[in-house]
Amino acid sequence: SLTHSRHSRHLGACAEALSRFGDIIGDTGDTGDLAVAAEQLRVARRELGRITGHVGANDILDVIFRDFCVGK
Repeated sequence: SLTHSRHSRHLGACAEALSRFGDIIGDTGDTGDLAVAAEQLRVARRELGRITGHVGANDILDVIFRDFCVGK
């Protein structure tokens, strides 16, 4: 079904972001680039939020700046 396909796509994107996070942090606990690692966690949370219906302030701001060209 369409919903199942959408959920699968978002879960896949979440898993990819978590995998990238793991690559950055590494098995040894090396912190790597913490800003990039934190961004991957944010992406994973956003993808899960798209399934659960949770919308954060950053999601709303992203839509406003993308769709309404505020500040351009």
